[in-house]
Amino acid sequence: MAQTPSNMLPLGTKAPDFKLLDTVSGEQLTLDDCKGIKATVIMFICNHCPFVIHVNSKLVELAKEYKSKGINFVAISSNDVERYPQDGPKFMKERAIDEVYIFPYLFDSSQNVARAYDAACTPDFYVFDSHLKLVYRGQLDDSRPGNDIPVTGKDIVNALDALLTNHPISQDQEPSIGCNIKWRPENQK
Repeated sequence: MAQTPSNMLPLGTKAPDFKLLDTVSGEQLTLDDCKGIKATVIMFICNHCPFVIHVNSKLVELAKEYKSKGINFVAISSNDVERYPQDGPKFMKERAIDEVYIFPYLFDSSQNVARAYDAACTPDFYVFDSHLKLVYRGQLDDSRPGNDIPVTGKDIVNALDALLTNHPISQDQEPSIGCNIKWRPENQK
């Protein structure tokens, strides 16, 4: 299992806009459609990655917990579906239904959104404040498949709780680690 770290987009970066297919509703959604009142968590995930599978239930739990606090979660899959068909829209919809995602699961067919966010791995997490400025990027927590550390979501939780209580968010942020985004040949870096 390859371990690719986040690229760590600079804090303060404005969230790049997008218009992507929501694989569950079949609608095209924009960043404006998805953003939360207090904050927005953008997650680059996919169906087949063991790192994502490892944290899926915690992502659903956190999205449920923070939605009522004005924080929306959004998942985006940008993988090359020619080489990884299990990451295509049909299977994304099935995963979203099976895992009871309460957040949109968007398909970035062009991979332009992943490039705009400088996403590198799955999962890759970004927290934007109410003005869509980046305040956190990096890991969910220290848990990885096989390391026996429980999945708590502590790094994201600490950032979200600090944001909600108007406390400073630690600048000491660890990159996420996961499978590399499966770039189409023409998009390889």
